Parts: sequence; structure tokens; C-alpha cells
Amino acid sequence: MNTQTPSPKPEQPATRLPSSGGAPAGRWLALIRHRLVWPLMALALVLIVDALISPGFFNVRIVQGRLFGNVIDIFYRAMPTAMVALGMAVVIGTKGIDLSVGSIIAICGAIIAWRMHQGDSHFVILLMALAAGLACGLWNGFLVSVLEIQPIIATLILMVSGRGIGLMVNLLYGGTNPSFTSPLLQGLSVGSLGLIPTRLIVGAVIFFLLWLLVRRTAFGLFLESVGGNAKSARLAGVNARFVLLSAYLISGFLAATAGVILTADTHTSDPVSVASNIELDAILAVVIGGGSLAGGRIFLDGTIIGVLVIQALTTSILTSGLPPEYNLVVKAVVVLIVLLLQSSNMRAAVVSVLVRRKA
Repeated sequence: MNTQTPSPKPEQPATRLPSSGGAPAGRWLALIRHRLVWPLMALALVLIVDALISPGFFNVRIVQGRLFGNVIDIFYRAMPTAMVALGMAVVIGTKGIDLSVGSIIAICGAIIAWRMHQGDSHFVILLMALAAGLACGLWNGFLVSVLEIQPIIATLILMVSGRGIGLMVNLLYGGTNPSFTSPLLQGLSVGSLGLIPTRLIVGAVIFFLLWLLVRRTAFGLFLESVGGNAKSARLAGVNARFVLLSAYLISGFLAATAGVILTADTHTSDPVSVASNIELDAILAVVIGGGSLAGGRIFLDGTIIGVLVIQALTTSILTSGLPPEYNLVVKAVVVLIVLLLQSSNMRAAVVSVLVRRKA
């Protein structure tokens, strides 16, 4: 019987990962690759330009018992767009799109003015406006999840017809005086709680609750799995139709919330011009924040940063004194630069340049 033990195999040399030039350099490159770096840098750059254009830009003061200042105003004006963009981030995470959010805002505003003229309770009117947003989201979700119409076409239907629906609602009371007064709704929009504007508190609560839903429940995983690969999600037992329907319900509800804020701010119903192009700003905010129209990921924090970039840029254009015809062009150029910096190819080029310089 052979009792010889087999000779040990020669030790293989340990596999070494490619060096990035030391730990500090590695951390620096990892920082550059982080999805929030470029949006934060863009926001910081816009704010620095604002400070150069307008000395005292960062001054914050208390006027009539509430905070005032350019920085506060950026957050204040960004809140309606932020609410819409958060809903858009959820829909885009499912590989969808919602072009109807501006029209939903118009419909909700018209319903508020209509029921105000009918003498309904203001709290009931608030619930009706939010319910109208849910109904619009249900319609979009039905077309996308049940009838399987492409999201851009399904939501385009309500985008085209929604403002006309708002005008038709105005005709229910004659449409001659769409203005109204509501301490409740205006308190949510232009009021304050202590020193803090109320809409900032509303926006913070919405962000926190949506973050809990997306990041602390299985539903958030279902949203991203459907956006990543709907067929695989179905095979894994995920009810993809329900998930898609829920995403558009969330988008409709948040658009309605923004509609309440905007309508109460202007004290009137203006379906034609209210929230003009807000759907485009919302999509831009999601993309600037690191989101992809290919779906599969939801970045709520990046979306908020994207909204602040857009609003800070708008503020800088207004304070610079540029003629109005240049505003949209400058905004488009700056957004294009930010999106180029967000490009994976651009990031790879920047990283390769830094590595070569380090070597």
C-alpha cells in the first residue's frame, strides 16, 4: 500500500490589484467617481458665481418673523419642482417617464378654484386636489402597466389634454374670476412655522417619507428591480404591474402637492401658464442627480441636488441682469456642461488624465 503523501503544490504568487498611486490617490479617484461629486461641484460653482455677481448673496436675515435671503429663496422657489422631481425619480427608476406632471398641476389648480367658488370646506378642497392627482396618476399607470402603452406616449396624452381639462373646469363657474383666498392652502404655501417657511417643512417631510419608502421597505427594491429588468422581476415573483401603477400614483400625488403649493402661491387658477415646462426641469434634475433614463436606480438625494442646481442657475441669471432672451440659452449651456461631466466616458477621461499626471 502506497503511503507516500503527495508533494505540496508550489505556492502561487499573490494577485496584486493595480495600484492607483497610493491610498490618498485612490481615495481621490474614488471621490471623483462618486455620482454626487459633479452635481455638488456644479451647485457650488453656481453659488460662487452668484456671490460674485451679487455681494451679500449669502446674507440671511429675519423679516416679520421668518427667514429671508437669497439662499432661503433658492430653497423656497425650488420646492414645487423638487416635489415633482422626486415623483419623476421614482417613475424614471422603473424605466418610465411622466410628461403629464405640469398638466396635473393645472388640473389641481382649476379644481381648487372651482370648489372655492362653490363654498366647500378648504380642507375638503385640499383632499380633492390631492385625489385628482392620484386619479391622474392612476390613469397614467393604467395605460402603462395594464395596456402596456409606452410611458412617453401614455403620459403625453394627459400632457396634451390636461391643460384643456383645467380650462374646462374653470368654465364650470364661469371662469371670469379664478382668484380665491384660503388661509389653509396659503398657509401651506407662503406661510411659515416659526422662522422656517412652511413649504420647506412640507418638502422635507415628503422627502423623508419617500426616502423611507424607497430605502427602508421592499417596495423600493421592487421599483428598481422592475426598472432594471421587468421580465426578470416577474419571474422572481414581483407584481410588476402593481409596482408600475404605484410609481405613477406617487408621481401624480406629488405633482398634485406641488399644484396646491403653486396655486395657493398665486391665489388663482391659470391652467395655461402654471408650471410651464416643469416636467423638463424635473427630468433634468433627476439626470443631473445621477439618475438614468434606462431605469433601475432611484437617487432621491441626487435629485434634490439637481433641483437646487437648476434653481440656483435661474437665480444667477435673474440677478446677473442678462436680457430675458438669453436666459434659456445660458441655462441650457450650463446644464449641458453638467451632463457632460456626469457622462461615464467623460469621467473615465478625467480619471485617466489624473492617473497619467500622477505617474
